[in-house]
Amino acid sequence: MLVPQKRLLTWFAIVALPFSVLGILVPGAGIVAAMLITAMLLAFLLDAIRGLGRLDGLRVEVPEIVRVSRDRTARLDLILRDDQPRRRHLRVGLPWPESIDSPMPEQRLVTPPDGGELRMSWPFRARERGAFQLDRTCLETSSPLGFWAVRSTLPTPAHIRVYPNLLHERRQLAGLFLNRGTLGIHTQRQVGKGREFEKLREYIPGDGFEDIHWKATAKRGHPVTKVFQIERTQEVYVIIDASRLSARPVPVPRREGETEDSGEAVPRHEPILERYLTAALVLGLAAERQGDLFGLMTFSDTVDTFLRAKNGRHHYNACRDALYTVRSRPVSPDFDELATFIRLRLRRRALLLFLTALDDPIQAEGLVKGLDLVSRQHLVLVNMIQPERARPLFTRPDVTHARELYDRLGGHLQWHTLRELEKVLQRRGVAFHLLENEKLSAQLVTHYLGVKRRQLL
Repeated sequence: MLVPQKRLLTWFAIVALPFSVLGILVPGAGIVAAMLITAMLLAFLLDAIRGLGRLDGLRVEVPEIVRVSRDRTARLDLILRDDQPRRRHLRVGLPWPESIDSPMPEQRLVTPPDGGELRMSWPFRARERGAFQLDRTCLETSSPLGFWAVRSTLPTPAHIRVYPNLLHERRQLAGLFLNRGTLGIHTQRQVGKGREFEKLREYIPGDGFEDIHWKATAKRGHPVTKVFQIERTQEVYVIIDASRLSARPVPVPRREGETEDSGEAVPRHEPILERYLTAALVLGLAAERQGDLFGLMTFSDTVDTFLRAKNGRHHYNACRDALYTVRSRPVSPDFDELATFIRLRLRRRALLLFLTALDDPIQAEGLVKGLDLVSRQHLVLVNMIQPERARPLFTRPDVTHARELYDRLGGHLQWHTLRELEKVLQRRGVAFHLLENEKLSAQLVTHYLGVKRRQLL
C-alpha cells in the first residue's frame, strides 16, 4: 500500500501550482510548464514503482501464547527477520485490542545491512481479564526518493491470555507463603483421631470398644485394636457462582502505593466474579502448600466448569487456564442442578467452599434446599462478600440527616436477614461467612486453615 508523503505534497505545491499559473498567464510558457509538471509526475510514478518491493523479505515472529496478569506491565518480544541484506528504516506498529494499553504506539528501527534478525520488546498492560488476539503487525518504510510511504501488514497470530492479578492478595498473605524456617504454611503431622486405617496393634487398657477389630481378635485369641491416622491429603473444591449474581460491581481494593490521583488504568469498580476468581486461585496455592488436592467448579443455570481435585504445578496452570475466560451469565443460578452434579461426581468426602451471593431471598432458599443433598456427605462452607450497607443499625453513630437513618435501617434489615440465613444453614451443618471485599482472599484462606486445624474434614 502506497501513501503520499509530505515531501510529495510539498513538491507538488512548489512545481505544479506555480507553473500551471505561469503557463496560463505567460504566452509561450505553457509547453515548458507542461514539461516540468510531466517530469515531476514521472518522478513520482517512478519512485512509487521502485518502492513497491521495499518491504519484501521481512518476517515477524511472536510467541504463540503470551501469559500476563491483569493490571501489571508485561512485555511482548518480537523478532523481525530480514531475508534481503539491505539497510531499511522502518516504523513498526501493533494494533492492540481495546482492553490493552501500550505506552509505545510505534517503534522506529533500522535493519542491519547484512540482513539477519532484529529483536524488539513491546511493553503493554491489560485492563481486563480474558483471551485476546493480536493478529498482525504493521510496517512502514519510505520509497527511494521519499515521496511515498510503503505500508504492509504481516500476520502475527499471538494469543494473549490475561489472568487475574494475585499480587495484592499474595502480599496480604505473605507470611503464609513464606517457606523459611518456621514461617509460612507447612504440612505437618496433626494430633487426633483420623479416618484412614494405619495398622493393627494389641489392645491397651483404655482403648474404646469401637476401635477393636473383632475378626482379628477372634483369629488371634486376644483383643486387637485398630489404629487410625489423620488424612494428610484431602480434597478441597472452590465452587464459584458465575450467574447474574456475580455481575454486580464492587469497589476495587486499592493497591499498595495507589492514591486517588495515581493515574492507574484500573477501574474503580469491578464485578464480584473478579474477586471470586482471584480468591479461588489464592486458595489453590494455600491448598498446595498444605499438600491437599485442589479442584474447581463454576456454575450458573448449569455447571459450566469442573476440574477434579489434583495437585502440582501443571494442575494449577490448568485451573488458571480454566478460569481466565469465565464470564458472568445473565441467568439465575440453579442450585438443584449443582447439588445433583456434586452428588454424582464427588464420591469422596471433600471440603466445598461456595463463593456466591445470598442477599436474594429466593436464591438463598434454593441454596438451602440444594445443600440438603450435599451437607450429609461433604463439609460445606458458604461465603459471600458482605454488602456495603448490611450492618447493624448502631454500628456507626454519625447520622447527619433522616435519609441516612432510613438507609441504615434498610441495611440493618438486610444484615438481620443474612444472620437468620446463617442460623438456618448452621442447623444443617453448613457454615456461613460474610467476608470483607478487600480481605476476601485472606479470610477465605483463614477459614480453610481453621478447618484443617480443627480436623473437621
